[in-house]
Amino acid sequence: MSVTFDAWLARAAQTRRIAGLQRTLVPRGSADDLVDLAGNDYLGLVRHPRVVAAAADAAKRWGAGAGASRLVTGTLGVHEELESALAAWTGAPAALVHSTGYHANLAAVTALTDADTLVVSDAHIHASLVDACRLSRARVVVTPHGDVAAVDHALRERPEPRALVLTESVFSVLGDRAPLVELADACARHDAVLLVDEAHGLGVAGDGGRGLVHAAGLAARPDVVVTVTLSKSLGSQGGAVLGSDAVIDHLVNRARPFIYDTGLAPAAAAAAREALDVVADEPELVARVNHNAADLAEAACVAQPAGAVLSVAFGGPDTALAAQAACAAEGLRVGCFRPPSVPDGISRLRITASARLDEHDVEHACKVLHDVTRP
Repeated sequence: MSVTFDAWLARAAQTRRIAGLQRTLVPRGSADDLVDLAGNDYLGLVRHPRVVAAAADAAKRWGAGAGASRLVTGTLGVHEELESALAAWTGAPAALVHSTGYHANLAAVTALTDADTLVVSDAHIHASLVDACRLSRARVVVTPHGDVAAVDHALRERPEPRALVLTESVFSVLGDRAPLVELADACARHDAVLLVDEAHGLGVAGDGGRGLVHAAGLAARPDVVVTVTLSKSLGSQGGAVLGSDAVIDHLVNRARPFIYDTGLAPAAAAAAREALDVVADEPELVARVNHNAADLAEAACVAQPAGAVLSVAFGGPDTALAAQAACAAEGLRVGCFRPPSVPDGISRLRITASARLDEHDVEHACKVLHDVTRP
């Protein structure tokens, strides 16, 4: 029996409401009294005067947009400056900037795989990598979270001549770190490539915030590809793929999310470029966000995270939403992740630290989290 489109939408909405999974958009003003532990501005650079000035200057020089795709007339000098700076900072041979981090993951996975490739994916990878797997023509094996032995087994038993292993460096929900060295060793044993999403590692983890791939000594390896976002620690917007010259050349010629997309807006590119200099000039920002994250984790009685992300599990979506509301009532904004946003199906508060929080903010946040997260 056929169902009208409106009826199908109404039924889907009702199902979400009954399960406690209905979401709504809540705009915030430019000025906000709540202590923000929900956003991704880890180093507090979104409003940094140097970053904002760089964005404004680039908009005046280049205009509001890139004006075309990168392969037509949309590659600007500011893009090349950012790519060179990202590669130099992270230790990668080369970089390619995309309009979003989501596009960077889609581009890397779909361009580096084909029907003769096995993709081995950690169960907790970001939705952008999940979608990239779905769009690839590769066979996909999902392994348990952080299980190197399972990855090794999948690589060893594969019939495909090529393989790509997907992980995050700092996982976006649990905030734990991947066993990067062990994964890289497994890839080397079985002639595979390791792709690491450093969205939540860049700017927070490793020496000076250069990420966990750099810290592990893997950044320059030809069998390691890194994706990053510019919208978290760097306070801007966009993404990039870091890898060998050959990888970047391949993406320029084969990655549809890069080829058919308008180039990153010059203001965003310049902001991210300046943010890299700010991080180099103000190393205390990296130290401060990690110190704040450790304090928040202790207050919430969870393990210290590998970066700025920590999470507290609750019995169900309604309980997690109630805890989020209790935090808001005390002037604290925290995230609430519910299925399908959580890879393990467990609803949780997702809490993010930031270098912009002062001692009073952290002290207040710790008190609220201590009270709300304990039964």
